[in-house]
Amino acid sequence: MNLHNMPNLSFAERSPELIESNIIKTVEGLLNRKLARADPLRLFLMGVESIIVQQRTIIDHAAKMNLLVYAVNDHIDHLGALVGTERIGEASAHTTLKLLLSAPREAATLIPKGMRVTAGDGIMFALDTAVTIPQGEISAFGTATCTMPGAIGNGYKAGELKTIVDPVPFLQSASNTTTTEGGADTEDDESYRERIHEAPDKFSTAGPSLAYAYHAKSASALIADVYAHTPARGEVDVYVLLRGGIVPGEEILSLVGAKLNDTSIRPLTDKVTVKAPAPVAYNVDAVYYIDRRDATEAAAIQKRAESAVQDFILWQKERLGRDINPTELYYRLRGAGVKRAEIKLPVFAKTEKNQVAVADQIKVTFGGLEDE
Repeated sequence: MNLHNMPNLSFAERSPELIESNIIKTVEGLLNRKLARADPLRLFLMGVESIIVQQRTIIDHAAKMNLLVYAVNDHIDHLGALVGTERIGEASAHTTLKLLLSAPREAATLIPKGMRVTAGDGIMFALDTAVTIPQGEISAFGTATCTMPGAIGNGYKAGELKTIVDPVPFLQSASNTTTTEGGADTEDDESYRERIHEAPDKFSTAGPSLAYAYHAKSASALIADVYAHTPARGEVDVYVLLRGGIVPGEEILSLVGAKLNDTSIRPLTDKVTVKAPAPVAYNVDAVYYIDRRDATEAAAIQKRAESAVQDFILWQKERLGRDINPTELYYRLRGAGVKRAEIKLPVFAKTEKNQVAVADQIKVTFGGLEDE
């Protein structure tokens, strides 16, 4: 069942015209006389009608907050409680640090828990636990977490976190070896709504594919799509895609792996491997034309066309296994007000469920004005 295809519901009539008409007809019937437009009683009843409209709006809203399709804010949290699914709170980004001494020492060197590094922009990462560099060794590795929760800690590439905030004797350098990721803001209503809808699948262990998808999404609010399949008996490969069509790195894959390999979730006979989807590159090469009658709006149409192309690129990569579909690009360009479009690339291509289509070279040209 697709939540987006559910019929629209109304629990109370809110049309001011219809409510006013019903009030006037009822009162006229009780008084057995017509109420003129300027009748003081009619004017009074119109004031009552305004109050009734407001109350019915409140009633309709309150009733809809009990339905998953409409619920927002704290109301949706109460619906999640019915199926044991909590909103995912904000999380901090993670990375792995390489700690390097200036020279080997005759004694072990302790790097304390909480030692911080930064890229110089005020965002800091602190060691999760104390790290010991053994006697005679020069380096060791330790995990670190952003001190500020949320997506703000994501995206620092290897080597960018290299400024030591808390100097430690004999420690020459500290830098991240993996791109920082895993930081997420509090789960938004739409993502939470989708997980609540999928929650019944969790009442099994993670054996069914939908159950694996549910538990994987529960690992991080960043996860948008999941595909699980069995390449061989007893083996399960789980592919994860992040919001915005971002391919996950090592930190997210490890986070999801830890979630799915929890013995309370994973069937004992399953060997679970979490993987990143394979990007499938495609190019965009198109020329579009605007109707000459719309010449005065040409600049606005061009801007909408540019936005339509970017929306198409995002749409194309926000789901695993979504076929490369030039018809969708044509549809969006037409919706932007374009008269016609010649789309040379992309051409239609099937993608596998463990792949994601990613735009490479993009060339979209305004071809000019045309007569009808």
